Amino acid sequence: MAIKLTEKACSELKTLMTKEVAENHMSPKAVLRLMVVGGGCSGFSYRMGFDENITPEDRVEEVDGVKVAVDPKSYLYLSGTEVDFQEGLMGRGFVFHNPNASGTCGCGSSFSA
Repeated sequence: MAIKLTEKACSELKTLMTKEVAENHMSPKAVLRLMVVGGGCSGFSYRMGFDENITPEDRVEEVDGVKVAVDPKSYLYLSGTEVDFQEGLMGRGFVFHNPNASGTCGCGSSFSA
């Protein structure tokens, strides 16, 4: 099952990537790195950022022009996850909708499996 990015998430990511490349902070070959790390209120936390270093073990998928890299351990938890970008009264940011999570914390940045 693949990682999904909503149209709003793709648009925001492309804007951020274009800006980072234009300001010479990263190479045009950079990808979006999604990962899961231990910690947070519920046991696991989501992390995301741009990465220029892809390993042979990484699972790389392209979603509407955005390349996404996930390490094998994180992919076990992220398979089928949808990443959205939301704007509202509480602020702007990326939100993970993870079908593999058995519980999440109130802030939405950590989960339990």
